[in-house]
Amino acid sequence: MSPALFGLMVAGVIVLVVGALAVLAILGLRSYNESRIRSRLAPELAQRENPIFDEKERGAVVTSLARGGKAIEDAVDTEGESARLMLQAGWRDSQTRLIWYLFQAALPVLMAIGVLIFWLSSDSPKKAMLTLMAAIVAAILSFLMPRWILRSIAQARQLRIKNEVPLLIHLLLLLFEAGLSTRQAMASLIRDGGSVLPEMEKELELLLRRLDAGAELDETLKNFGELFEVDDLNTVIAVLRQVDRYGGEIREPLQEALQVIEDRRSMDIREKVNLLSGRMTVVMVLFFFPALLIFVAGPAFLSIIRALSDING
Repeated sequence: MSPALFGLMVAGVIVLVVGALAVLAILGLRSYNESRIRSRLAPELAQRENPIFDEKERGAVVTSLARGGKAIEDAVDTEGESARLMLQAGWRDSQTRLIWYLFQAALPVLMAIGVLIFWLSSDSPKKAMLTLMAAIVAAILSFLMPRWILRSIAQARQLRIKNEVPLLIHLLLLLFEAGLSTRQAMASLIRDGGSVLPEMEKELELLLRRLDAGAELDETLKNFGELFEVDDLNTVIAVLRQVDRYGGEIREPLQEALQVIEDRRSMDIREKVNLLSGRMTVVMVLFFFPALLIFVAGPAFLSIIRALSDING
């Protein structure tokens, strides 16, 4: 690479980065103005947002980039799905959300740098068309990839919570048989069950805090189930809400719920086994049968070919 081309590449990268930072700064300033308006209209919302965008604690540059990432999220997500996915992923602290907003702000810059490097280093005759296509793909990925990543993280945590539900039911049965109430059982799970229910322990602790603050158990359990959208967990929550609202025996409904969950999991496992057997059949037909035919019928074919060659010879 010639020095002139290298200098042009470095200059282009600097201009692109400066331009991207300027766009992010404009978006951050716009988000800052909107947050000031919201703070005047609803101070509690501003108090909730301040730990993430506190310039005194984070720094002006980091705060501006984080506001730019938040502005990008607000522009792409108009229905508030990202906030729900963050709660499902367990990202409630300000530090984790700040890192996520910085990632959303840095991703378009990194994509733009990659496109520029491709344009400067490519020698293809269709360089302009390829660069345009790469820029379009990079622009789409820079806006949609964070949502995909966040959705996959939330789904992975939902799966971990789903796997903890049967053990949660067994522990609740033991605690209820010991004479504990619902709040006492949750406090016991938080105190002694953190090692066996790592994901549920965090959420139950928040649920217990809301109950101690004066929230209704029925409404709190309802919001808890609607947040995670796990069918097995919603079954348990429905039983707890029914018992809390109407009273009655809780052991038998929990055992029935456990049986329903185990039957559902058994059906899921059977479905996975059927799909796996079909896939293995395809793999066997594509790879095992040709090798078996070569091993079994190969010597016979070689003998026939040799006999025909001897006849022709």
